[in-house]
Amino acid sequence: MGATTALPEFDLELGGGGRLRRDDLLGHRTVLYFYPKDDTPGCTIEGREFTALLDDFRAAGLDVYGVSPDSPRSHERFAAKCDLGIPLISDPDKVLIGGLGLWVEKSMYGRTYNGVERSTFLVGERGTVEREWHAVKVGGHAAEVLEAARPAG
Repeated sequence: MGATTALPEFDLELGGGGRLRRDDLLGHRTVLYFYPKDDTPGCTIEGREFTALLDDFRAAGLDVYGVSPDSPRSHERFAAKCDLGIPLISDPDKVLIGGLGLWVEKSMYGRTYNGVERSTFLVGERGTVEREWHAVKVGGHAAEVLEAARPAG
């Protein structure tokens, strides 16, 4: 992946209602952060950090969305419980998650399973990936993305 990689076509539901399509992102720079599961400790910290910096992202001309395979209803509950201001995209069929190679084999406590690789993509106005972060460590990540995404100068 890289600066010439276009996002796959998608048309997905948002928690709280509405839909988001790939073409809706055109003309805007966008941060898509992918996380494994609603209402888990790391995902909650990540969502809260992006929410805390949302005004700064917007001031830098960036839209921010969280993406996981959870249902729109799960996203609504998670956002309400944790006071998240980031729109959350539901991708249960892994259209976007799989299209970006983020549905991966993981292991925990000797058990192997498939899940979402915590990753973030900075997408340019033409819908192509400008930068990506994989195997993200949550604490401080939102600030790192904001700093990298700000225009130079």
